[in-house]
Amino acid sequence: MVSPAEPYIETRNAWVEFPIFDAKTRSLKKAFLGKAGGAIGRNESNVVVIEALRDITLSLKMGDRVGLVGHNGAGKSTLLRLLSGIYEPTRGVATVHGRVAPVFDLGVGMDPEISGFENIIIRGLFLGQTRKQMLAKVDEIAEFTELGDYLSMPLRTYSTGMRVRLAMGVVTSIDPEILLLDEGIGAVDADFLKKAQTRLAALVERSGILVFASHSNEFLARLCNTAMWIDHGTVKMSGGIEEVVRAYEGEDAARHVREVLEETAHTHER
Repeated sequence: MVSPAEPYIETRNAWVEFPIFDAKTRSLKKAFLGKAGGAIGRNESNVVVIEALRDITLSLKMGDRVGLVGHNGAGKSTLLRLLSGIYEPTRGVATVHGRVAPVFDLGVGMDPEISGFENIIIRGLFLGQTRKQMLAKVDEIAEFTELGDYLSMPLRTYSTGMRVRLAMGVVTSIDPEILLLDEGIGAVDADFLKKAQTRLAALVERSGILVFASHSNEFLARLCNTAMWIDHGTVKMSGGIEEVVRAYEGEDAARHVREVLEETAHTHER
């Protein structure tokens, strides 16, 4: 039995459906389908809907680290939004207990007209931190970003890579009970990414529960202890990272995962 104080996530037969009221607006339907994925069906009121998630049952408790794999539009991001409370299930039940930090888009909650320092505070508030908590972390975040005097400049003067650094600094400074992470890490140089990986790993260790949607098997192997393959809005398979990646992507990908897992295990042993 889960202690009431501990974070947990339970979904039972949860569906997320988006109604398309007018079947004549085919171009809109096509455009939406391209973004949302999922199958077209009809709900109980006979309205045409996109079934973005279908019959999802899962149970996550303290210490669970789940990596989501699947092609674009398979339903990974929709599942994260269901678990964060952005979407309500249209059928079934989703219960989430604990302080949730949804990190779907590193740029969300940032204002281009104000300085990097001010954005650190605002982004922290967006992620559920208090102003006092963020003020205590500003110096350490500033040091991590290596942005120096740029932190006094408006965000609109930053390159994409600089914005990612700032966002990563804030995101990896928080202490969430439930961390929902949609990978948006790419526009940074390799050295910084290595540094960010260390902080991401520390963030994951501080989190009670992690659900991480990623196309990087390396990240999944480093940060997660199980995986779930989402396909056309359903859970196609869940289990160990290596076996799920093998089923989804084949033997070469699974071998790479195994190598990373072994390397990570050696690092922890030392």
